[in-house]
Formats: sequence, structure tokens, C-alpha cells
Amino acid sequence: MDKFKLEEKLDRIENLLLGVKKVLTFDEACDYTGISKNYLYKLTASGAIPHSKPNGKRIFFDIHKLNSWLLQNERGTKEDLNTPVVDQLLDQ
Repeated sequence: MDKFKLEEKLDRIENLLLGVKKVLTFDEACDYTGISKNYLYKLTASGAIPHSKPNGKRIFFDIHKLNSWLLQNERGTKEDLNTPVVDQLLDQ
């Protein structure tokens, strides 16, 4: 990766860390999620990830919807499974 591309990517990441962005471009979403461009294109094409295309070309992501999508299908820890609430449900 050449120096210019590296600096550009670092600038995008710095902006994301500052939390000033509410809407991410496609490249920013790749940086933010760690998902490759190819896979993110597949997710948007299949409608598996929330996104918008206001002019039918460029893809944008609402950062709050993106976070919700990333955190879907949460798995509990072993400790969570041993809580009294789970025990009560199992007794029913």
C-alpha cells in the first residue's frame, strides 16, 4: 500500500474515532466493520445489511443501524446461562 493510500485510510479512521460521522460511505463502513469490500458488496446486493443508495449509485450506512446489525444474534456467556432467571425458566 502506498503512502498516500495509507494516510487517506488513517484520516478516515481518525474521523470515525472522533464520532463525528453519523453516516458512513462504503469505504468508511469497510474500515469501521473490518469487512472486506467484496463481502460488503455481497451483503448490500442481497439486502442482508441495512444501507441506502439515495441516487442509485453510492452506498451509505447509518452508523447506528450498522452497529445494531453488527451486534445481532448476540450469544450469552456460560455465566449468563447460570443466572437465576434461566433457572426459573427451566423449572417451568
